[in-house]
Order: sequence, then C-alpha cells, then structure tokens
Amino acid sequence: MVKTNVMRLLEAAGIEYSSKTYEWSEDDLSGVHAAEMLGLPVEQVFKTLVAAGDKTGHVVFCIPVAEELDLKKAASASHNKRVELLHLKELLPTTGYLRGGCSPIGMKKKFPTYIDETCVLFDRISVSAGQRGVQVMLSPDDLVRYIGAETADITA
Repeated sequence: MVKTNVMRLLEAAGIEYSSKTYEWSEDDLSGVHAAEMLGLPVEQVFKTLVAAGDKTGHVVFCIPVAEELDLKKAASASHNKRVELLHLKELLPTTGYLRGGCSPIGMKKKFPTYIDETCVLFDRISVSAGQRGVQVMLSPDDLVRYIGAETADITA
C-alpha cells in the first residue's frame, strides 16, 4: 500500500484514517470518477479547490465532488469580496499538489480552509491523500480540527 505524506501527517497527529486506492487516467481525473471507483456516494467524497481571494490571498475549499463551488458564497464565507479559482499552472507551485491529487492536508503553506457544511452528515468523508488515485477516509470533525478549517455553505 502506498504511504503518502498526508498519511504520515495524520499518523503523527494521532488521527484515525483509512485509505483506498483506485485506477485513474489523465482523461478522467474527476472526483465523480473517484467516488464511483471507490464505491462511495458522491456526497461523501470531497474535492479540494484552491482560489485567490481579493482580501485574504489563497483560500482552500473542500466540497462534494459532484457539486460546484458557489463563488459568491465562497467569497462571503472567506471574508472576501470575490474569489477566483487558481489557474491550473499555479496549483503545484502554490500547494505542492497536482490536479487530481490536491489534499487539504499538508499543503506547502497553511491557507484558510472552508469545508462544505454537508460534511457533518457523515461519520467519515473521503479526501485526496495527496496523490492521484489515493484517498483517505476520516472523521470530518478530525479533519476540521487538524487543518483549522471552518464549515460553511459554499456550494451552488
């Protein structure tokens, strides 16, 4: 089994998690594909999006994979007038992660992070383990506490 930096960080913090791997391709890096391959409902698998806020700078949002980020709600939740998603070429230098493997855990820097409020509907949610094709399942409460996130209504 692959051991990613995300897993090492969770273990060092004493946070219980499980991991799953799945087949992926450059043609389909979607979170919906990941959920299908993992046999999980799309509401329980969260994707990580990085944006730039006009006041706060970089901001991270985690939302269910089948949902769209509502930029107005995201701006309001993050205390910005507006936010816009990072260009793909900026993702790796900003976070240390590639598209399809971006995790809210273990980014190069600590950014303000907002997780869609629906995460509390589940005992465990799935987020990227920092590598394409690898996910970690953990308690949303543990995730929120560990990364210092807030929950908010941020989907369209």
